[in-house]
Amino acid sequence: MNIAAQPNDIRDVIEADRAHVWHHLVQHKPFETNDPRIFVEGRGMRLWDATGKEYLDALSGGVWTVNVGFGRVSIADAVRDQLVKLNYFANSAGSIAGAKFAEKLISKMPGLTRVYYSNSGSEANEKVFKMVRQIAHRHHGGRKVKILYRERDYHGTTIGTLAAAGQPQRREQYGPMPPGFVEVPHCLEYRSQYGAIDNYGERAAEAIEEVILREGPDTIGLLCLEPVTAGGGVIVPPTGYWQKVQEICKKYDILLHIDEVVCGVGRTGKWFGYQNFGIEPDFVTMAKGVASGYAAISCTVTTEKIFEMFKDDADDPMSYFRDISTFGGCVAGPAAALENMRIIEDEGLLDNTLAMGERLRANLRELMEKHAVIGDVRGAGLFCGAELVADRGTKEPAPEKLVQAVVADCAAQGVIIGATNRSLPGLNNTLCLAPALIAGENDIDTITDAIGKALTKVFG
Repeated sequence: MNIAAQPNDIRDVIEADRAHVWHHLVQHKPFETNDPRIFVEGRGMRLWDATGKEYLDALSGGVWTVNVGFGRVSIADAVRDQLVKLNYFANSAGSIAGAKFAEKLISKMPGLTRVYYSNSGSEANEKVFKMVRQIAHRHHGGRKVKILYRERDYHGTTIGTLAAAGQPQRREQYGPMPPGFVEVPHCLEYRSQYGAIDNYGERAAEAIEEVILREGPDTIGLLCLEPVTAGGGVIVPPTGYWQKVQEICKKYDILLHIDEVVCGVGRTGKWFGYQNFGIEPDFVTMAKGVASGYAAISCTVTTEKIFEMFKDDADDPMSYFRDISTFGGCVAGPAAALENMRIIEDEGLLDNTLAMGERLRANLRELMEKHAVIGDVRGAGLFCGAELVADRGTKEPAPEKLVQAVVADCAAQGVIIGATNRSLPGLNNTLCLAPALIAGENDIDTITDAIGKALTKVFG
C-alpha cells in the first residue's frame, strides 16, 4: 500500500511537533537536529511515517495495545455512532454500552461479577489499591493495609503504582514513595536466585510466604502480580508457581490482584493471562487491548464478595467506594470494547494467537541455534521475549546499548520491535515482541528474519 503524503506535505506538522509536543519515554535532545518520528497511517499490522516509510509493527502500537490491528472501520463506526448518540455522562449513572460490555466481559471471567470503569491501566490498578485500603480500615481495624508486589513487575506510572513497581529505574528520582508497599522476589527461572533446583516454581512462591511472615500476615491486604511479567523481561512463571501462590493467599487471607493490563483480552491466547494457570483472583485489571487503542478505557473487575464490602451500611456516608474516574464516564470506550471483542471472537483470533505464538517462539529458537547471544527464549501466545547475553555460560547480560542497536537496526529494516529499557539496571537486555493477534505466518517470519539480520550486524 502506498500513501500520498510526502515529507514536504507535512513539514509544518513536523515543526509543530518539534516545537510543542512532549513525547512519552523519549529523550528530546536529538530532536534539535533530527526530525521526530511521526506516523500518519496504519492498516492491519503496517504503519507509514511522514517520510512514506513502511513498517511492520511487532509491538501493537509500541506498547502492546492494538490487539486487532490498525484501520478497523467497524470499531471506528461503533465509536462514531456512540458519540453521536451519547458521548459522556459520569459513571455515577449507567449507559447502554457500559452495561452491555460489562455483561460481555464478565461472561469471559467466571467467578467475577463487577466492573469499575476508568481510563488507563495505572488508574485501574490505583483503584484496587484504594479498595484494599478502604477494606482494611472498614473490616480489619486498619491493619491489613500493606500491598505486596513482585520484583520486575510494573503496574503503572502514577506515584501510587510506582510504589508497587519492581523496576528500580522506573521509580528512580520520583521518590519518596508512599509507604506500605513491599517487594517479593521475582520468578524468572533463567536467573534463579536458588540455584538449579527441580521445583523452582514452588520455591519462588515460597519466597513470597517468607516475606509475608517477616512483615506479619495481619498487616498485608493484597498481593499484586502480572500473570506474565511484561516490561521486566517477558517472564512466564514456572510450573507450580501459581498453585502455590493461590494457596498462600488463601492461607493468610490476602487478596490476589492480577494485573492484565498487557496480557488481557487475548494476548496470551486466552481471554486473560491468568486463565492459563487456573487462578481464582479477587481483582483483575485491564486496559491496553480492551479496545485496541480505538478509545481510552480500563476496567477493574472484582467479585461479588468484594463488592458487598462497600454496601454493608447504607446509613454510613463513608461506607461506599468514594472514588470517581472522570473519563470512566466516556461511553466510546465500552462501545469500542464490545466491537473489539466481537472481532476477536468472529475472526478466531485466540486460536490464531496460539498458533502464531508457537511459530514465533520456534523461529526465535532457530535463531538461538545460530546466534550465541540469545540466552533464553520465552513467552505465551503472541507475547515473547529473547534475552540477549554476552556469554551463555555465565549469563552475563548483553550491553544495553547493543540490545538497543538491534532494535534500531530492525527499525531501519522496516520492522518495529522493542526491548526492556529504563527498568532494571544491568538487565535491560531482553528483546520484546507483541504482534497484533491478526499476525500471519509471513508477518512472523518477517519479524524474526529482521531480528536475525540485526543480530548478525550488531554481534557478528
